[in-house]
Amino acid sequence: MTEEILTVKDLKKYFLTSRGTVKAVDGVTFSIKEGEMLGLVGESGSGKSTVAYTLVGIYQPTAGEITFKGQDIGKDFSKRLKPLKKDIQIVFQDPGSSLNPRRSIKQILELPLKVHHISSNKGIIEQVAKLLEMVELPLDYQYKYPQAIGGGEKQMVAVARALATNPSFVVLDEPTSALDVSVQAKIINLLMRLQQRLNLTYLFITHDLSLMRNVATRVAIMYLGKMCEVACTSEFFQNPLHPYTQMLLSSIPVVSDEEEMLKPKKILSRGEIPSPVNVPPGCSFHLRCPEGMELCSQVDPGMVEVGEEHTVRCHLFQGAKIAASTSQGEE
Repeated sequence: MTEEILTVKDLKKYFLTSRGTVKAVDGVTFSIKEGEMLGLVGESGSGKSTVAYTLVGIYQPTAGEITFKGQDIGKDFSKRLKPLKKDIQIVFQDPGSSLNPRRSIKQILELPLKVHHISSNKGIIEQVAKLLEMVELPLDYQYKYPQAIGGGEKQMVAVARALATNPSFVVLDEPTSALDVSVQAKIINLLMRLQQRLNLTYLFITHDLSLMRNVATRVAIMYLGKMCEVACTSEFFQNPLHPYTQMLLSSIPVVSDEEEMLKPKKILSRGEIPSPVNVPPGCSFHLRCPEGMELCSQVDPGMVEVGEEHTVRCHLFQGAKIAASTSQGEE
């Protein structure tokens, strides 16, 4: 049985602003197994990037637990040891802003090697060449600067930089959204090959559900800082349960009638996404939900397990937990 490499329990990250408290991440719980790719999907402002930045140590969590390889890493990020920082890396959304324009590609790739004392001066030259080969870039690119290469090539350099420390867990924060469509497939294929070759575990953050169908092991949906639904990819697309999940899936563009038949019944989006400063009471989705009940505006539902590795946060399925408990008691 594959072990869990990362476990997140009731994670919260709040920001204080002049308008009030922004609950960017509000009680998120999930886990990632070693060697898998978890796709974290949500609209802009759902909190998925905040989850990423909290996991890698850019943000200190307001509350909750983060366990990586059995070690609690969520309490004091300032005391993270170098071996832990080497083992968890991130690839940012926009390589144009995440790469230092005043450093050559060689200098960019050398930096993590020097910081973590991975190679000697002679070994660093060989390591840089190996990293460029790994992401399928010519060796002479080490002498170029970020502004002299294309967006896809910049992202390949960003991937190489993340892999320089030989990590086991990599957060991919929308790594293809800033790229041309023609380049996106090349980056995705590269990431998949590297995952197999290096036995990497990915948290892939995106707003593109159709992409997750082809690459993710499991899919998790976020809305206004909370998880809505988590399931294995095949189960997720065949049996979406949360109204918000169904809304997202029904809006995926298709090119054939056969594909249209596989989508859930069309659910029209109504209303606007509430401000994270003023999240409505009860279920945060109830103002837009076509299945909304009076209970939804009063009580925030918890996540319940409705099938094997399939959990959902919705009052429509709260009875599933009760039924499961009853059947176990009868046995």
